Amino acid sequence: MLYIVNTIAVGQRTSILKKEDDLSRAKRKERNRERSQMGNITYINPIPNKRRKVEVLPRNLNQETYLETLKNPKKHIVFAIGPAGTGKTLIGVHMAIKAFQEGHVDKIVVTRPAVSVDEQHGFLPGTLEQKMEPWTKPIFDVFAEYYYQKEISGMIQEGVIEISPLAYMRGRTFKNAYIIADEMQNATPSQMKMLLTRIGEHSRMVVTGDLQQADRMKSNGLLDFTNKVESRDLNHIGVCKFNKGDVERHEAVIEVLDIYGED
Repeated sequence: MLYIVNTIAVGQRTSILKKEDDLSRAKRKERNRERSQMGNITYINPIPNKRRKVEVLPRNLNQETYLETLKNPKKHIVFAIGPAGTGKTLIGVHMAIKAFQEGHVDKIVVTRPAVSVDEQHGFLPGTLEQKMEPWTKPIFDVFAEYYYQKEISGMIQEGVIEISPLAYMRGRTFKNAYIIADEMQNATPSQMKMLLTRIGEHSRMVVTGDLQQADRMKSNGLLDFTNKVESRDLNHIGVCKFNKGDVERHEAVIEVLDIYGED
């Protein structure tokens, strides 16, 4: 009889834990909504609410595969590799905002390597966020579809959105976070390994890159990783690849890729 009672107790405890988890997510969702509004509190007459729910519709088969992989709860790290204009970063950022809005994560972390067309962050004036701004503009253009600039600035000040060059991530662990690692074709193998081991509990990571636009071809971290996982069965990592036929930008982009011999 005790065995039966214990079995029921375990079932009840599982149910209680699930309810607590759902409640916790609801609380995070409401808190995230309030935190994203902090940028407006200095206005005498607040501007209208720009916020809307995220809806992402794939435009081709590989985008659909990418979306399904990002939604898969078992795939905590998702790689998106392919040419410019295929929606790698765009879709990844939309899904990060969606996860934040729904209370699945508490913050969004934006990172990328410092190397870009032979320039470094250090030569630019201003704060770290200001130094990173030219490189993170495509990502924050997506944020601007859902939040006003004042809200985005407030979220950055509160640490809800964190901008971090890849070199600054060493030694850290990100919990309850959605990490967007962009332009990772410019990372070294050691940087790639360091990045992928930053993920903590209840976090997700999307890693994007285009090997044809790498500013660092020697000792390339993205190429090294894809070669390592080529013949492996992966449980927690998803790898999505795009090609020239998946480009959803201007038709001229496809022609440019043809000229440069990309598949």
